[in-house]
Amino acid sequence: MKNLFILSGPTAVGKTNISIELAKKLNGEIISADSMQIYKYMDIGSAKVTEDEMQGITHHLIDFIEPDKNFNVSEYKVLAENAIDEICKKDKLPMIVGGTGLYINSLILNYNFTDAKTDKSYREYLGNLAEEKGKEYVHSLLKEVDIDSYKRLYPNDLKRVIRALEVYKLTGKTISEYNANTNLYDIPYNIYYFVLTMDRAKLYDRINKRVDLMMENGLIDEVRRLKSMGYTPDMQSMKGIGYKEILDYLNGNSTLDEAIYLVKKGSRNYAKRQLTWFRKDKRAIWINKDNFSCDEDIVEHIINVFNIMKI
Repeated sequence: MKNLFILSGPTAVGKTNISIELAKKLNGEIISADSMQIYKYMDIGSAKVTEDEMQGITHHLIDFIEPDKNFNVSEYKVLAENAIDEICKKDKLPMIVGGTGLYINSLILNYNFTDAKTDKSYREYLGNLAEEKGKEYVHSLLKEVDIDSYKRLYPNDLKRVIRALEVYKLTGKTISEYNANTNLYDIPYNIYYFVLTMDRAKLYDRINKRVDLMMENGLIDEVRRLKSMGYTPDMQSMKGIGYKEILDYLNGNSTLDEAIYLVKKGSRNYAKRQLTWFRKDKRAIWINKDNFSCDEDIVEHIINVFNIMKI
C-alpha cells in the first residue's frame, strides 16, 4: 500500500514551516488540505503559502480555482488521489497538509454514498428553508432522525446537514446505519497522521496577531480587488472567514473595528471546531508544540516517530 503522511492542526498553529522542513527531509511533495487556499487571488486572507515559503517543495491543489466556482469534497478527493498517485510514481512521499478536516477524511475514511440516490427537489426545499428560517433550524431537523449527525455536524456545514437529511429521507437509515457494513478504515494507504496543537490561550493570541498582520499586509485591498472583479457575498469563496467580514465593511454594513473583531472571533471559533474534529480520529498522533523549544525539534521528533511506525 502507498504511504500517506498527514500534518494537520488548527488555523495559525504553524503548519506551513514545519511541513516544508518535513518535506525536505522526507523527500515529499505537499498536497494542500485547505478549503480556502484552493482559490485564485485570495492570498492574504487564506494565509496562502508563498513561493518563497515553499523553498522549492512542490505543492498541489493550491491556487487553481476561480472564486466564482463552487468546489466540493468529492472533487477534492478525486484531485487529491490523482496527486497522490503522481507523487508515488516519482518515488516521493505524498504529504497532506492543512486544516480542513473534511478534505482529510475524504482520503482516510471509506465513506461511500455513490449508490444512495439524490432528491434535487428535497435539497432545494431544505436550502430554501435555511434561507427562510436559518441554518440552525435545518440543523435542528436532524435531532429527530439522526442524532449522531446532529451532534457531529455544525449548522454552518449546511451541505452535509442537507445530505444527512436526504440520505435518511431516501433510505430510512441514518448515514451511520447506511455505512454500517462498511469498514471505514479500509483504505489503500498506510496512514501516518500527525496533528499539531498548543496551549489554547497561546493559539488564540497567535490567531489575533495573524489577523493584525493580514490587515497590515493589505487584506482590505485584496477584498476590494475581489469585489471589483465581480465576486459577491453569496459565492462560496467569499463566505470564508476574513473575506465575508471585510466585504461587509466595504459594503457599509459594519465598521472596520467590528469587521476585524469578527474575523478574529470567527477564526478562534474555527480553531476550536478543528480541534474537536481532529480528536475524533484515534489514529491521529498529537504533537504539543509547547513541549518543544523550536520547530526543528518538532520536525526531528515527527520524523523519528514516522520512522518507527514504518518498521
